[in-house]
Amino acid sequence: MKVIILAGGLGTRFSEETDSKPKPMILLDDKPIIWHVMNIYASQGFSEFVIATGYKGEMIHDWVTGPQARGWNIEALDTGEKTMTSGRIRQCMEFIGNEAALLTYGDGLGNVNLKKLIDFHNHENRLATVTAVRPPARFGVLESENGLVTHFGEKNQTDAGWINGGFFVLEPEVKQFLGMDSEPFETTTLPSLTLSHQLSAFHHYGFWQPMDTLREKEILAEMATHAVPEWMAKS
Repeated sequence: MKVIILAGGLGTRFSEETDSKPKPMILLDDKPIIWHVMNIYASQGFSEFVIATGYKGEMIHDWVTGPQARGWNIEALDTGEKTMTSGRIRQCMEFIGNEAALLTYGDGLGNVNLKKLIDFHNHENRLATVTAVRPPARFGVLESENGLVTHFGEKNQTDAGWINGGFFVLEPEVKQFLGMDSEPFETTTLPSLTLSHQLSAFHHYGFWQPMDTLREKEILAEMATHAVPEWMAKS
């Protein structure tokens, strides 16, 4: 089963770095985050990748031919700088052909058990499965009474709802739900699949962390120096 990785966005929150490189090429330790994403899959037996590039995609196209990506079968597709996620996925699925595919984002890491994910997807027998995760706690929480703070501490992650964590499984028939190049997958295709009762949710209780802020990048960069980063731990 091939793995589609979305790697074409602008990464505007990291303008200091993304002025010169696409967000998936931002380094964690000495390797770009997209390498860490791919290593999650490769370590579990999935080493055929189709990368959807866009903004400054030539850097990714050059990188996939370099030494860090050796041993993996990678095809980088230029899906257009202004193309939204729905169009990028459609182009990749058309390239792959009439077979199921895995899909994720090039800037989110998690120790998702891919065998359990695929087994769940097959058992549910729907066109698509999304991995549901708890959002990381970003802010402290306080409680007060009559103007007096009575509790101050870290927000409990389990207090939050479930969100889209990437790590999808898609059947080839999902292509009929994919919109135009100008439409986001998250606000068009996923709601359409939901209305058609064709979207399952695989609940992941382990580690998951996106790289949406500089602080999150620093956290992930420090974890990347560990002998076994949390996103590589067994779940």
